[in-house]
Amino acid sequence: MIASRPARQGLLLCAVLLGTGAGSAVGQRQAGELVWRMPMPRIPMPMLPGIREYVPPMRPFLPGAGLDTAALPLARPRELVELGDRDTLDLSAILVRRVINGKTFVMYGFNGQYPGPLISVKQEATIVVNFTNEIDLPTTIHWHGVRLDNAFDGVPGVTQDPVLPGERFVYHVRFPDPGIYWYHPHMREDIQQELGLYGNMLVESPDPDYYNPVNREEVLMLDDLFMDRGEIVPFGLEAGNLSLMGRFGNLFLINGEPDYRLEVKRGEVVRFLLTNVSNTRTYNLVLGGARMKVVGADMSRFEREEWIESVVIAPAQRYVIEARFDQPGELAMTNRVQAINHVLGEFYPSVDTLGMIGVADEAPAADYTAHFTTLREHADVTADVARFRPYFDRPPDKQLTLTLHVQDMPMSVVQFLSIDTTYYPPVEWNDAMPMMNWVSNTENVRWILREPDTRRENMDVSWEFAQGDVVKIRVFNDPKSIHPMHHPIHLHGQRLLVLERNGVRTRNLVWKDTAMVPVGSTVDLLVEMSNPGRWMLHCHIAEHLAAGMMMAFTVTPSGAGN
Repeated sequence: MIASRPARQGLLLCAVLLGTGAGSAVGQRQAGELVWRMPMPRIPMPMLPGIREYVPPMRPFLPGAGLDTAALPLARPRELVELGDRDTLDLSAILVRRVINGKTFVMYGFNGQYPGPLISVKQEATIVVNFTNEIDLPTTIHWHGVRLDNAFDGVPGVTQDPVLPGERFVYHVRFPDPGIYWYHPHMREDIQQELGLYGNMLVESPDPDYYNPVNREEVLMLDDLFMDRGEIVPFGLEAGNLSLMGRFGNLFLINGEPDYRLEVKRGEVVRFLLTNVSNTRTYNLVLGGARMKVVGADMSRFEREEWIESVVIAPAQRYVIEARFDQPGELAMTNRVQAINHVLGEFYPSVDTLGMIGVADEAPAADYTAHFTTLREHADVTADVARFRPYFDRPPDKQLTLTLHVQDMPMSVVQFLSIDTTYYPPVEWNDAMPMMNWVSNTENVRWILREPDTRRENMDVSWEFAQGDVVKIRVFNDPKSIHPMHHPIHLHGQRLLVLERNGVRTRNLVWKDTAMVPVGSTVDLLVEMSNPGRWMLHCHIAEHLAAGMMMAFTVTPSGAGN
């Protein structure tokens, strides 16, 4: 059980008395220079000694140093781009001027938009993307969840070289599966994705009844920006920072804006296609009490639709939900979680408003209530999954343990982490250890994917499969590491089923590319190795990826070597 508040305060006092400090701390520009300054914690808490003075060992970075901000293009809301088979899209990553809550920042944007262009294509289409890098860092584009050709997966050092500032790369992207996908950099995601380089891809099925009829469709990207005293908290230039828990933001954004608002009519049915593009935050999304059902996730529809009260969506995941708004008035779209304060050992409710939905007291032009209240079953998904059921009960082919190694942290932090082992929640909904997170970086934190049989870790793990193999992977998130966290595990280029969590079989299956593995959990994944090439498997918390939590596996083409 979690320790009582007095007991935990006593443990903290011991750490404080034994602890030692380190060096200065969020960033300000003084005389043209960017300097570190420790961010203010969101809730009051006692400080460990020396933490306020700690200086991360890398240079602080924000884009736009030395530039005339007024000369940068003003970012504009995203545009819908409809593309046919073999059409070409010119896509550039550029520096933009963003105005958020009346204040101007230098950020990034694909084609100067936030988010990047919403790419709409039909299933089985292939498009050509002429990409130009006009930002100040090397980059690539990863087409997340798309089972495309390996050469265009956008992973530096694996499928392509980095695209340096001023350089170009041509991507050929084919879309074999309907659904909602997204694109983002695969270099320093902790910086580039956080500052606006992301966009959605909507892949339309040829089946006109693939989704229910609705009054409207909203494509939403959920994000949070880490601010302090009105400024964006800097990033580490030579290495990543905030590596322990990741960059939890405190300014919530929907489609890049902090004041998302939707106007609907009483009785309207709205389909929401949701993507979590936050660096680390997992959301528990509630639509103000409106009745909701879940339809799809990541790469397909569910076997059957289900009523839900909220939707939990981890970084990189997508969900398709439908909601009906029965009563006129104002509804808040909220992130409603049970947060934890590790320093005091307390839970507390946390409700953040992400946007508002205004429901007018007038009827919509079309009434889709009958479609909404019917929970559809998707026989095509069930039939597709049935082909893989003979593999469900066999032993795992591969195993991974998720864990952590820290070194060279300030002594007070190490001592606090060592005694703070009485309880860890399965999901860290908030930055419960801001001081410890502040001193962490890729120099002193290494997140680990470990193969238990060989003891190999991260990029030393070597897996090889043949195209057509069906592989069962058991993932265990070790709760005994110095600070365990949940991990959204993403596989490139393939599709997977989440078969079991802690021995409990999943009863309503959906094809996915990203699976949440809570602390202390054992999750069985069944992966169809359908796409040849060398692919990545990694945690999609951007700071964990930067701290090493990645590996590669190879799928050999069928018939190779024969």
